[in-house]
Amino acid sequence: MWIFLAFLAVPLIEIGLFIKVGGLIGLWPTLGIVLLTAIVGTALVQREGARALDDLRGSLNELRDPSRPLAHGAMILVAGVLLLTPGFFTDTVGLLLLIPGTRDWIMKTLGRHVKVSRFEMGGAYRTGPHDGRRSNDPEILDAEEAEQMTHRHPPSDGPSGWTRH
Repeated sequence: MWIFLAFLAVPLIEIGLFIKVGGLIGLWPTLGIVLLTAIVGTALVQREGARALDDLRGSLNELRDPSRPLAHGAMILVAGVLLLTPGFFTDTVGLLLLIPGTRDWIMKTLGRHVKVSRFEMGGAYRTGPHDGRRSNDPEILDAEEAEQMTHRHPPSDGPSGWTRH
């Protein structure tokens, strides 16, 4: 429902702003502003995106939680889409998303409403002569023993269901 309202409201807001601004400054200056914000916005998105990518690399290299740089990167991507979309409202929201403080505020606000859970794969790492396994466990087969067993008993050439008669 919210997405439907956004898709309905944003174009109506943009049309209203185009009419208002176009009436105040004229058609060509209005189109020039829209084009200029797209060009400047693209440069800003590249700069902020590179910074977010560096932050992400740093957090991964230092084994820190990468959620902040990932969220910033996603918001910068949204900002780029909004800045390339013609309109004053979308340009304003896109420019606001390029400000790191705005992105932090959005993360903090959304963090109150989002439950974060953790998922890990793997188990405990064990050390020792058998890595925590019992040597008499029938499920565990040593590859060297299995290879020696196949060399002791060569395959027979007798009839079977898998050979031609």
